[in-house]
Amino acid sequence: MIRALSPYLRNGAIINSVEGIPSSLDSVHDENIAANSYFFSQLVWMQEWLRSVHRYPQFRERWHAVGADLDGKVAIDIGCGPGNVLKSLGGKPAIAIGVDVALGSLNLAKSLGYIPLHADAHSMPLRSSFADIVTLNATLHHCTDMEKVLLESARLVRPGGMLVIDHDPHLSAWHFRGVGLLAWNLRKPVYRLLKRGGHRSEGEEQAWAEKTEVHHRPGDGVTEDMVRAALERQDFTVDVYPHNHVVGAGVLESKTGRAASKIRWAQRLSGIDPDSSAAALSLMIVARKSARADDCA
Repeated sequence: MIRALSPYLRNGAIINSVEGIPSSLDSVHDENIAANSYFFSQLVWMQEWLRSVHRYPQFRERWHAVGADLDGKVAIDIGCGPGNVLKSLGGKPAIAIGVDVALGSLNLAKSLGYIPLHADAHSMPLRSSFADIVTLNATLHHCTDMEKVLLESARLVRPGGMLVIDHDPHLSAWHFRGVGLLAWNLRKPVYRLLKRGGHRSEGEEQAWAEKTEVHHRPGDGVTEDMVRAALERQDFTVDVYPHNHVVGAGVLESKTGRAASKIRWAQRLSGIDPDSSAAALSLMIVARKSARADDCA
């Protein structure tokens, strides 16, 4: 595995083998990295994640519509988890490097065809300007410093390549407050009684999941302004597509789809128009690096 990564590593990068996976992550973690490492290494939780999260027909259609196919590409999936991007999009990349802090997830991703790399997205041991496509799917909001991860991810994209971001909470859509926030929080004990979704194990899974959601809270999340400010100064052209996950190629025609009723009610009670673009749950960001950009590798 380390040999397969060698052409893409920075000069002087120190890589060890941890449980058979190449690693640049030292033993000193901040609490957010520790939470993500623990939660996304639990096999039962991750097997369900691989089966049910971010694997739906519109996801593949949406990504392919914006040109994010993997065939023949040098691809880096940052925060790859158990491998949903490659599993969902299909294709045969020249190489797919999956970066994550969770060894359990990386073992699942490896079985799907990724070359795993145990590393912190804030500072990766990879050289600059070599990737055809870099993906951040449901990753930014798990990171302590979202802007730093954006810039570190952008560094890896070759001139003419692309960075695709999706499935992070759109701040204005999730800014529940007042009665809306109270109603949203009241759903948890009901779900726990029904042992629904991530609310099994007497709440243990839900509790750990919430610890990983660093920027998925009322008053926090991803904004178009933040992403543009970070990427446009790095010579990227940025397109933004708000959506509610159930929309495919229609994102190119400004279709956002419709959120679930429980979310629409929480938005209404919070003073958010559920039919507005500001209420779209996620922002799909497609950033293309200028072909004239200097190669700083």
